[in-house]
Amino acid sequence: MNKNRIWIGMGVALVIGFLASRFVYREMTVAATVKTVSTTRIVIASVPMPLGTRLEASQLAVVDWPSDAPLPGSFSKIEDCAGRALLNNVVANEPILDQKLAPRESGAGLPAVIPEGMRALSVRVDDVVGVAGFVVAGTMVDVLATGNPGGSGTSGGDVLTRTILEDVRVLAAGQQITQDKDGKPKTVAVVTLLVNPDQADRLTLASNEGILRLALRNTIDTKQVQPPAVFRSSVFYGQPPAPPKVFAVKHGAPPKRVPDPYTVEIIKGEKAEMQNFTVQ
Repeated sequence: MNKNRIWIGMGVALVIGFLASRFVYREMTVAATVKTVSTTRIVIASVPMPLGTRLEASQLAVVDWPSDAPLPGSFSKIEDCAGRALLNNVVANEPILDQKLAPRESGAGLPAVIPEGMRALSVRVDDVVGVAGFVVAGTMVDVLATGNPGGSGTSGGDVLTRTILEDVRVLAAGQQITQDKDGKPKTVAVVTLLVNPDQADRLTLASNEGILRLALRNTIDTKQVQPPAVFRSSVFYGQPPAPPKVFAVKHGAPPKRVPDPYTVEIIKGEKAEMQNFTVQ
């Protein structure tokens, strides 16, 4: 009886051992199997490069990329993108994409990074206007103009300050079109702003007729606030600005024009005098 139990136990142990070894062997076989992945070739940056850089073959490399995860706008050959300028900064090993490159005929440097339909306009700045040197390439600013629209300069009348441009990108600070890697401020004499033609006209007029200030803003804050103009009288005296003169117009008729007075010289004997008259 005991002998039969021993044989039965041995048989069960053999079966369990056989099944366990089969399971382990199968799992090890699956784990050792290498799945074949189909790849393609794409061009990447082999070194970090700032915007405006004209790509050279020595700055690029070709690597494998999974075919089941295509990258729109990528290049498979270095010669297809060499010679074109970057519209954005790139880091090492970043794929080079067509949408990040300027057209081949646009050259390199600052002109290459100006989008079609936009303009680059430079304005003179100092430590105050340039926000203590923190207005650098890539930052976003508002442009404020102070002047007297009723007269030349800021003498006479009610001086006002108005925000004439909002959320404008700084293309360059001085001749530098990239930021300092440590984000340090940089004092320059001129900053170049990216504007459309209408903004360029307004900015040029304001710089000639008044005083400009730049207000630095968060690069992710793109909200257009359009604040009202602030008058000198309201700041210093707490008074609202004088309302503009309004002429009453009835049934579309033009406002009545008051004729200018005229002067007549009256001579009485040897005595002459000037007398003013107005037409009623």
